[in-house]
Amino acid sequence: MKIVMLERKSVGDDVDISALERLGELAAYDYSNERNTPERIRDADVVIVNKVPMNEETLGGAHKLQFIAATATGTNIFDLAYCRSRGIRVANVSGYSTYSVAQHTFAMLFYLLEKLPYYDAYVKSGGYCESPLFTNLQQRFWQLRGKVWGIIGLGNIGREVAKIARAFGCEVIYYSTSGRNQNSEYRRVSLEELLEQADILSIHAPLNADTENLMTAERFRRMKGSAILLNLGRGPIINEEDLAQALERGELAGAGLDVLCQEPMAPDCPLRRLAGSDRLLITPHIAWASVEARQLVVDETAKNIQAWQAGVERNLVWE
Repeated sequence: MKIVMLERKSVGDDVDISALERLGELAAYDYSNERNTPERIRDADVVIVNKVPMNEETLGGAHKLQFIAATATGTNIFDLAYCRSRGIRVANVSGYSTYSVAQHTFAMLFYLLEKLPYYDAYVKSGGYCESPLFTNLQQRFWQLRGKVWGIIGLGNIGREVAKIARAFGCEVIYYSTSGRNQNSEYRRVSLEELLEQADILSIHAPLNADTENLMTAERFRRMKGSAILLNLGRGPIINEEDLAQALERGELAGAGLDVLCQEPMAPDCPLRRLAGSDRLLITPHIAWASVEARQLVVDETAKNIQAWQAGVERNLVWE
């Protein structure tokens, strides 16, 4: 059986892929794109993919292909109708990054909330050596206890964030983008209530018709001027131009983004205007990427392929 791994670098060189190598003849490419993928997978029985679109253009010549394993949870790269018409099974991995993304959520929050860039620079620049006072009160920050933490997307990651936020003494509220999520542990509110009440608003939702361009200028204006916005869902949930303007006008205290509308970042991304701002923190889609999470996604991908070989349904995705 020939297995083609299209984006080896997406899981990192430090991660052990021997579990995949034991399953068949593995051809691993560091990077792939829509142009070179058709030739690379022409004789493949199994494809392992992360970001390369899987549609008729990329898959049309892969006549032996029977199974595609995504090293990710999202399935927006797949033309599932086409895969189904070809009888190509598709499997994803969920839950592998829950703890990693929750951890990164709070790392981003504290960086912004406690003005850590300022205080780090103050000490390292020698300012603290010259101070007549043992402390520095130039940049104010607040404690989390008693604050309202609003969540958009109360799935596995959202619930983990909610649990930690509650441990810090926050009141947790959430908005269900589909309208179907009912969780008795936390108070469900309308989007308008969430925007108006939240001191911290974190997004952990998938990208779909309900969430695309959800956060716009009008909704930023509904938020508290002291609020911090965190997006660890998908970039297009936020209108980046509107967010840039809201931060420039001081309508939000800060924003932390691990996802953008275009990844890698577009040279003309409007958020680049805020390169010198202490109100904005952007990380390059790394929240999921702890060593443990990256190893887990590889191991779970191997188990998905192994189950398919054995005729067992495991993590299959269909429309």
